[in-house]
Amino acid sequence: MSRARCPVKPPPPTRLRTAVSAVLIVLACLLLPFGTLAAWAAYGLTDTGRYVTTMAPLASDPAVRNEVVDTVVDGILREAADDRLPLHPQVTPFVHDAVRAFTHTPAYRRAWDAGNEEAHKAVMTALHDDRGGAVTVDLAPVATRLKDQLAADRVPFADRVPVTHTRVALLPAGELAALRKGYRVLDIAGFWLPLAAVALAVTGIAVAAGRRRALTATALGTAIGGAFLGLAVAIGRHLTLADLPDQSHRPAAAAIYDALTATLRTASWLLLAAGLTVAGGAWLSRHVRPLHRVHAVRGDPEPASAHPPAPLGRPDDPLPGPPPPQAPAGASPPTRP
Repeated sequence: MSRARCPVKPPPPTRLRTAVSAVLIVLACLLLPFGTLAAWAAYGLTDTGRYVTTMAPLASDPAVRNEVVDTVVDGILREAADDRLPLHPQVTPFVHDAVRAFTHTPAYRRAWDAGNEEAHKAVMTALHDDRGGAVTVDLAPVATRLKDQLAADRVPFADRVPVTHTRVALLPAGELAALRKGYRVLDIAGFWLPLAAVALAVTGIAVAAGRRRALTATALGTAIGGAFLGLAVAIGRHLTLADLPDQSHRPAAAAIYDALTATLRTASWLLLAAGLTVAGGAWLSRHVRPLHRVHAVRGDPEPASAHPPAPLGRPDDPLPGPPPPQAPAGASPPTRP
């Protein structure tokens, strides 16, 4: 009786599978750098603790420290001039040296962290609250600590400098609506874009007719995306510094930009290195084959054994040995005892 066979559905055409795989892999490689950028903006810049930790080393940066010293000295002298306090010509360099010495103290680092924390909280509150106006931060706590330190260092007129609740505008009210929309888009894209890129890449490799080739293409696309992301960070740095109206602020702005984008630059290098590593591994697995496969393809004979195989026989046959010695002609056969 013949056995009934189940009908087997033929596989899809190779060309169709290759085309679908190529489209999915291209989409994945395009979404990967944008997803990394969105994730960095959504999760790296919006966390207050992470932001303060990132900005903390800048308190000791020479360019940032010089910017802080110049800003604080100008503010003290402006306050003294508004209050018509008599200032000796030698007071200005003395105040400048005193403020610079203050930037080397732990109190300055605490004031730096407190100012960055207050500024970040104010910005994030404005992005989440649609009813807020312009984003400002009060510098009175920082100014109070500075005044106490200057008075302890016996800086002239330091105790007479008024500490007012000076609110510095961080974001104007007219730009908050667009920033809120952009923040909401980044919050969604930061989660879904990387997930979509991974899903498309896995699907593209799974449906490909040649999976090793699809894996190599995905790895190379990932490396290109990482290089593109690093190039975008460099171009953004150049444009940010070029748009500054005062070129004297460029060193401090460059230090801040580099600190904020350090994680993004690291991610771009990781994508580049991972893509090249996987592509190199796929190439090696394709071209470096085991030795016996090479012999089989070339038709090389197998190496002969050093000892010939023993002749086949029955299990009870005696083992082969040397022939017995022949008796000389005319000799009588040996007698048994």
